[in-house]
Amino acid sequence: MKSIVKHKFQFLLLPVAYCIFLSSCTQIDIFEKNMVIPKYEWQQRFTAKGDFFITDTSSAYSIYLVLRHTDAYKYNNIWLNIGLQPPGDSLHIQKVNLALGDDANGWEGTGMNDIWEVRKLLNGAPRRFKQPGKYSFSISQIMRDNPLPHVMSIGLRIEKQKD
Repeated sequence: MKSIVKHKFQFLLLPVAYCIFLSSCTQIDIFEKNMVIPKYEWQQRFTAKGDFFITDTSSAYSIYLVLRHTDAYKYNNIWLNIGLQPPGDSLHIQKVNLALGDDANGWEGTGMNDIWEVRKLLNGAPRRFKQPGKYSFSISQIMRDNPLPHVMSIGLRIEKQKD
């Protein structure tokens, strides 16, 4: 009798486990591309570039800048030129001053040992892309230091907002 109950339990366990597996495999609508800064010294002539594709123009997206730096980075901010080029259009560049921390509270973001990663929302509220297709982006530093030491990587993250 115990063998029959055990067998029925195992028989039911497999479909339940399969359903849980399928429900956990939902698509995450995220794009993220990070570029390593050579020797962790960001030259002004080095521009991080990438492309992403938008197919759903009815949904809103949040755009984040992702920057990783060491604890030895000597400023509380970073000045960047961030460019976005929609399909069939020209590159639109915006000068951005991003706070990375302050003297009273330390670094923003998450840290492990002496490495810090900060994710900053670039578009105050989620926005819709006007047309589907390939978008290109570029990110360059415009600080006075050239090279700008202790910046490890820079990138862009696009998250589709849930309705």
